Amino acid sequence: MKIVLVYSGGLDSTTLLFYLRRQGHEVRCLSIDYGQRHCREIESARSICCLIGQELRVLDISQVGGLFGESALVDRNVPLPQGKYQLENMKVTIVPNRNMVFLSLAIAWAISTRSEAVAYAAHAGDRAVYPDCRPEFVADMDSVAKQCDWSSIDVIAPFIDKSKVDIVLLAASLGVPFEKTWSCYAGGEVHCGLCATCLERKEAFIGTGLVDGVQYAN
Repeated sequence: MKIVLVYSGGLDSTTLLFYLRRQGHEVRCLSIDYGQRHCREIESARSICCLIGQELRVLDISQVGGLFGESALVDRNVPLPQGKYQLENMKVTIVPNRNMVFLSLAIAWAISTRSEAVAYAAHAGDRAVYPDCRPEFVADMDSVAKQCDWSSIDVIAPFIDKSKVDIVLLAASLGVPFEKTWSCYAGGEVHCGLCATCLERKEAFIGTGLVDGVQYAN
């Protein structure tokens, strides 16, 4: 199957990239610069794709970043919360309608390249905070993608019921280069070690007993 993958260079989407390739699918990766604080992730996406000979297209939509409002991920005047994922403190990291925007762009590319599906790495740990990572959203986007053009595109999220621990274990079995992936929302030279994504990543590796190859400032 020909699949367009919404690819950030993070642990989840990199694991999905390796998973889809292992399944024998022909994958095209789409990374999106939307003015995110952690645009460092795109560097990781390029590095990993170069390492494995993977097609990657980077799309710059940073000029529309202002439409996303006062999200800590796109507005550097909004303090980035620290601590574990909890709805109240993480609401400020929600980028309105982000995944619908990303998936729409990926669907357009899928149609133009005669691909059959679009994939993204939403997982079970995301759904408590981010509405566009819930099974209902995936199902509705899949329905829309089948109606928006004469070509019928599937929208899939293979990790929608997997935990972060599950993903780390799968990544290890697939040979994912952990040290090249990027998770941190702060977007410095190394992972901050204090934001929710860093803490979630740390806990997942502790839960598996595996060694994470990235550096943490804290």
